[in-house]
Amino acid sequence: MKLLLILSMFASSALASKFDIDTYSTSLDFAQVTHVEATQRASGSWCFDTSVRHNDEGWDHYADKWEVLDLEGNQLGYRSLGHPHDNEQPVTRSRCKIKIPSEISKVIVRAKCNKHGFGGKALIVVLKTK
Repeated sequence: MKLLLILSMFASSALASKFDIDTYSTSLDFAQVTHVEATQRASGSWCFDTSVRHNDEGWDHYADKWEVLDLEGNQLGYRSLGHPHDNEQPVTRSRCKIKIPSEISKVIVRAKCNKHGFGGKALIVVLKTK
């Protein structure tokens, strides 16, 4: 009986480590990833051109970051957005030199705002290696 309990605890924690991409708000109060282009450089590192849509309202409420995660939710890279983009929506910014282990073929890109945090639509990106 103890073995069954230990195995069930292990299985539930292993299953819980998967990142949930299907639960999100479509409200533009949350930063929404609308497009991602990932390209691998000759060095093996990656560049991500990421577009984020959000109802920026000045310094008190704006999209301030996007990040690249593995499918378990571990951060592989990020790009800070240093100021509001009230009149530039969606906003597209790039980050290069993101190192992704060769065994990873898919990543998640999600964005956040400085008021509500994460919670908008994220995208799964299939990495096409050279």
